[in-house]
Amino acid sequence: MENRPADHRKSTVDPKLLELLVCPLTQGRLTLDREKGELVSERAALAYPIRDGIPIMLVSEARKLES
Repeated sequence: MENRPADHRKSTVDPKLLELLVCPLTQGRLTLDREKGELVSERAALAYPIRDGIPIMLVSEARKLES
């Protein structure tokens, strides 16, 4: 059994799902930030959290990116 950090699952998202997801605000591309467990929309300057492997694609739940 592989020894992984307890938060490993939070940033694990099916790669096929990542190809389909877009920012709900801009309809633009998202990039995965594995370290922070977020999907980032550069155009909207928002980072959407990933909780238990599920992207939370609500603008109200997104973190604003610092410029």
